[in-house]
Amino acid sequence: MAVAIVTGSAGLIGSETVKFFSDKGFDIVGIDNNFRKTFFGEDADTSWNRKRLEQTHKNYTHYDADIRDHESISKIYGRYGKNVKAVIHCAAQPSHDWAASDPYMDFTVNANGTLVMLENFRQHCPEATFIFTSTNKVYGDTPNYLPLIEKETRWEIDPSHPYVDGIDETMSIDHTKHSLFGASKVAADVLVQEYGRYFGLHTGVFRGGCLTGPAHSGTRLHGFLSYLMRCCINGKKYFIYGYKGKQVRDNIHSHDLVNSLWHFFEKPRVGEVYNMGGGRYSNCSMLEAIAMCEEISGKKLNYEYDETNRIGDHIWWISGLKKFEQHYPTWKMEYDVPAILREIYETQKDVVETA
Repeated sequence: MAVAIVTGSAGLIGSETVKFFSDKGFDIVGIDNNFRKTFFGEDADTSWNRKRLEQTHKNYTHYDADIRDHESISKIYGRYGKNVKAVIHCAAQPSHDWAASDPYMDFTVNANGTLVMLENFRQHCPEATFIFTSTNKVYGDTPNYLPLIEKETRWEIDPSHPYVDGIDETMSIDHTKHSLFGASKVAADVLVQEYGRYFGLHTGVFRGGCLTGPAHSGTRLHGFLSYLMRCCINGKKYFIYGYKGKQVRDNIHSHDLVNSLWHFFEKPRVGEVYNMGGGRYSNCSMLEAIAMCEEISGKKLNYEYDETNRIGDHIWWISGLKKFEQHYPTWKMEYDVPAILREIYETQKDVVETA
């Protein structure tokens, strides 16, 4: 019996991981206490996704546990022991805006919770592979000091710059404004690396850009494309914060991300770090995303522009994927932004309009 432990299993990446690893023949242990609803309100409730997982995956077992609770997590690990072959840690407080409202909660969930997951991994199943979904916010606002050029609908990097194909892992995470969320994720990120390098364990860190897909319970504070499309469908006002709406994000579909995690699991490395996002294949500015949503939905977005940008927010972020592609050359991305938005629309149109 091969077991995969997935934290945040009812969330976007967690639920995609459940499906992917289940299809590969794993028994899945899901850990999720629906804290996303606590963080962001009713719109972010993931209980619908948990029910869907339990109904469609008979090899899925759900635990409503807090990752900060060492005793509860230890019991779960102990129940499956050496049968655990993979731990995919997706649970997090994911918003840098929300983190400032409760720094203690943010840090304990992101940093302490990761420590609990790692130490139990080391004690119960050290031969397994531990994969952590980190964030590009570990780089703080350093990307904002790159030589950027204003275009008609987006900011772009100077074409002569080494990061023209995307920001790689050589960018420093020091001497920068991270936001409190970024700081708590840095702590978790470095812990995962250290458990790999210090103890010689198979651990991988994936620093994501915008992670998206139809299973995203998007909200105003987190879930860019999902929430944008929802507002376009139901007419709710959307807010753009700063940078003339020309800020650029790369967007990676949950399936493409989890497929990269699977490639790492098959050939794991020790304490490795990858920037992982849509790269040059799948990216857009805010204005470009709005135009696509309007075209797909056939509706005009009701939005308001606020000159004040969010603290620690990036003006331009495109992930450099070269390192991962060199290590795992058979991995390929399937979804670009238009395909992602069409899928989100088809998933949400009936649900949102009748909500």
